Amino acid sequence: MTPILAAFPPEAVKHAINAATKPYWFITLATIGFFLMFILYKWWTRPAIFWTIFGLFLIGYFGSIDDANFRSIVAKPDNVPITMMVISVGLCLWLGLRRAAINDSRVAAGLPLSEEDRDDKVLVWPDLVYSELICLVLATAGLFLWAIVSKAPLEQPANPGYAPNPAKAPWYFLGLQEMLVYFDPWMAGVVYPGLIILGLAAMPFIDVNPRGNGYYTLRERPFAIITWMFGFLILWVLLIFFGTFLRGPNWSFFGPYQYWDPHKAEALNNIDISHMFWIDIMHRARPTADSNPIGALPFWLVREWLGFVIVAAYFFLLPIFLRFTIFKRLYENMGAIRYAVMVMLLLFMALMPIKMVLRWLFNLKYFIYLPEFNANL
Repeated sequence: MTPILAAFPPEAVKHAINAATKPYWFITLATIGFFLMFILYKWWTRPAIFWTIFGLFLIGYFGSIDDANFRSIVAKPDNVPITMMVISVGLCLWLGLRRAAINDSRVAAGLPLSEEDRDDKVLVWPDLVYSELICLVLATAGLFLWAIVSKAPLEQPANPGYAPNPAKAPWYFLGLQEMLVYFDPWMAGVVYPGLIILGLAAMPFIDVNPRGNGYYTLRERPFAIITWMFGFLILWVLLIFFGTFLRGPNWSFFGPYQYWDPHKAEALNNIDISHMFWIDIMHRARPTADSNPIGALPFWLVREWLGFVIVAAYFFLLPIFLRFTIFKRLYENMGAIRYAVMVMLLLFMALMPIKMVLRWLFNLKYFIYLPEFNANL
C-alpha cells in the first residue's frame, strides 16, 4: 500500500468528520442541508454540479475503506444494504428534483411540461411487462450472485447467557430502535408506527391538490413534498444511518472513524420536566402520595402539572396559532377537519427531532413522567 493511500483521508479530516457526526451537530447540519437542498435545487441538480459532488462523495466514502475503524463498520455484511440505500436514495433524489427543476423552469418560461413535450407512452402489454420481467430476472441474478459471494451474517445460536454489544435490530428496524431512546416502548413501537401507516393512508384525502399529478414539480407542491421528504429522509433514513454507523457498544455514539471501545462510558442521567421544576427550580422533592401540597388533586397530577401544560399547549394551542399565521391559507383550502388531521400528524412528526435535541443537549427524557400508569411522554 502506498503512503498516499495510507494517508487517505487525512487525520484532520477524520477528526472533523467525527466531530460533525456528534448527534446534535449531525441533526443540525442535516436539517440545514435538507432545506438548502430544496432552496437551491435548480443549482445543485445540474448534471455537472451533481456528478462532481456525487463523485467526491464516492471517493471519500469508498476511499475511507483504508481506515480500519471505518472498514469494520461499512464492510460488515449486515451493513452492506445501508451503503446501497445511501447511494440509491441520493440518485433517486437527484433524478426527481432534476426533473422538477426542469419542469418548474419551463412553466416559468411559458413552455409545456417536459412530460407533455414528448410522446413516451407505451403499452402495458407487452412493452411494460417485458421490461419488468427483464428487471426481475436481473435483480434475481444479482441477489443470487450476492448470496454466493457474501455469506449470510448469521451468528451463533441464541444463548441466554450471551448478549451481543451492541444488540441491534435488522437494519430496516433500526429507525424504530433509535426511537426507543427518546420514547417509551408504547410510543416508539405502537403509536409512531401506527401514525406512519395512518398518515400514509390519509395523505391522499388530506392533500387533494391536483397539481403535480403525473409530472415532477416542486414549485407547485412545496409544502407537501418538503414535509413528506423530511419525514422520510430526516426521521427515517437518517435514523437508520445513526443506528448503523454511529451507534456502537452500549448504544453510545461513535464517529465513523472512531474505534468502538466497549469500555466507553457516557454519563446519561435522565431528567424529566417535573425534575427540572421541583428539584432544580423549587429546590424540593417531587410530590408523592404522602407529601402532596394540593391534597384535592392526585399527587401525580400535581407533580407533572408543568408537563401537562407544555403538552397541551403544543397539541392544542399551537395548531390554533398556526391556523391564523403560517397555515392560514392551508386552513382556508383544507377546511377544519382535514386541517386538524394534518396538523396533528405534523406535530407528532416534529416531536421526534424536538425530543432528540432535548435529549442530547439536556438529557431530557420525558415531558410527562407517569410510572404509576406506565404512560410516559
